Amino acid sequence: MVNALISLQNIRKTYVLGDQTVHALKQIDLDIHQGEYVALMGPSGSGKSTLMNIIGCLDTPSAGQYWLNQKEVSQMTDIELSKVRNDEIGFVFQTFNLLNRLSSLENVALPLVYAGVSQKERLERARETLNKVGLGNRLDHKPNELSGGQRQRVAVARALINNPSLLLADEPTGNLDTQTSHEIMGLFEEIHAAGNTIVLVTHEEDIANHAKKIVRLRDGLIAS
Repeated sequence: MVNALISLQNIRKTYVLGDQTVHALKQIDLDIHQGEYVALMGPSGSGKSTLMNIIGCLDTPSAGQYWLNQKEVSQMTDIELSKVRNDEIGFVFQTFNLLNRLSSLENVALPLVYAGVSQKERLERARETLNKVGLGNRLDHKPNELSGGQRQRVAVARALINNPSLLLADEPTGNLDTQTSHEIMGLFEEIHAAGNTIVLVTHEEDIANHAKKIVRLRDGLIAS
């Protein structure tokens, strides 16, 4: 566990569905270090989404220990977990998850509202982050006035606004055409080159190949 940003030790996750017990994760041991770029891959039902939810503090393991940035999060309450999510993790989803009534600038500034940052600083930081992802000329546009690629750039900027320890991307190119997918993956390369740690969940081999390390899951176990 020494100095790993993420350390998973003997993580198991079991769900009870009616009279059936589903072992989504059977025994996961994984360390991810500061500055790594890792792709989680696996067929449907392999456990990759469950593992992503645990890494993202959206779910807790049934057994085992999870350390994030030297804090043990596997035993935290929901309130403690939501603080960790807001402080430590930036999320990028396949469906963008932007609020339609808000401009790009307001969408990106949103996490800072929960962090208690003043409005002036929120908008300043949001403007700066949108410039970084190449959208400085789209600050006042609402999601329905943007292309899919631009919407995903807004989502990436929102994920980066808190300077998170970890950027977690779930099928980030799932709703994008090939050309736009390459552009978004190029953006992730730049973010990684700037020193950010990225964990990417995908079922597409060519997207996973952008990462520096691929972790393959099968039947709730790490296959390779």
